[in-house]
Amino acid sequence: MNIKDPSLISIWTKIQNGERLDARDGLTLFQTDDLLGLGFMANEIKEQKTGNDAFFVINRQINPTNICVLSCRFCEYATKKTQPSAYSLGENQILAGLSDDVTEVHITSALNGEWSFNDYLRVVKVIKDRFPSIQIKAYTAVEIEYFSRCEKVSVQEILRRLMEAGVVCLPGGGAEVFSDRVRKKLFPFKIGASRWLEIHRAAHRLGLKSNSTLLYGHIETYEERVDHLLKLRALQDETHGFLSFIPLAYQPGKTQVVEKKASILEDLKTIAVSRLILDNFENIKAYWVTLGEETAVMALRFGANDIDGTIGGEKIMHAAGAPSPSAITRQRPASIFAIGTVTSIRPCRHVSQPLSNTSLGRTE
Repeated sequence: MNIKDPSLISIWTKIQNGERLDARDGLTLFQTDDLLGLGFMANEIKEQKTGNDAFFVINRQINPTNICVLSCRFCEYATKKTQPSAYSLGENQILAGLSDDVTEVHITSALNGEWSFNDYLRVVKVIKDRFPSIQIKAYTAVEIEYFSRCEKVSVQEILRRLMEAGVVCLPGGGAEVFSDRVRKKLFPFKIGASRWLEIHRAAHRLGLKSNSTLLYGHIETYEERVDHLLKLRALQDETHGFLSFIPLAYQPGKTQVVEKKASILEDLKTIAVSRLILDNFENIKAYWVTLGEETAVMALRFGANDIDGTIGGEKIMHAAGAPSPSAITRQRPASIFAIGTVTSIRPCRHVSQPLSNTSLGRTE
């Protein structure tokens, strides 16, 4: 037997019988000490869904400005315009890291009080005009809510304008953890669970796919993690609009929210539990930027099937001291992630608007 914990055996029986896991099951999974048994379960389900392959994309992350009207306790990226670290990228800086072999651009930013929505829209248009084949993922639900309030128009109108400019997908950022208790302590001025879910629901109804995330390893409880996953699963049941789920390991930096990052065991457990609870998600990402390359390798045997991409210049997690490189070459995934882990790991394109509902990494 690959499972030693009797409580996991009963959950595995439920899964094999086609029964959905509930909140109690989720809590049991997080509390187990049988990490290898948990990993076995998650890997079996992953292989049933996507086989023994893993995927990445040739992408570039662009963070146009770090000047923000909010002051969230847990964030070290955002700052005020009077600070030496403040910046806003110009057109040449936005295009500098792009080339014809990049297939996806991921754009997230801060809420710059001196920028209009047209300034944020300009970032998308500049990229699309210069590289029309690049697929653009922008902006988070937090940013879209901000744009809506500033423009005094509906979220749907903001989404339509983004789609007209060339956006084909929303990032999953800004979800943090769907706990009002945590929100009040760490990010009281950001949107909560209901509004985040509402914005992604609106995007899905318009035909925009999106990603989803969980920020873990700070002050949240296991119960709050499970509740977060169940809320995402419920919306996926309703809209089928999520491409992937991305657990994001919190980077403590100098915030003093917690003393150190979650352990590798906690990282792997979170990946595995996500795979088992999110039975209607095809893709679970091992985001190497927050996990580190070595842990991301192991995560591919704990339920993950996607490692995101080459990234190229990530700033938000690295502002909080993430020790991973800010970018990797397109050759790097195949050299470090495939060895002894998966049958193959290969680049792919993001899902674009005209294609079917297949998920990230399944279009080529």
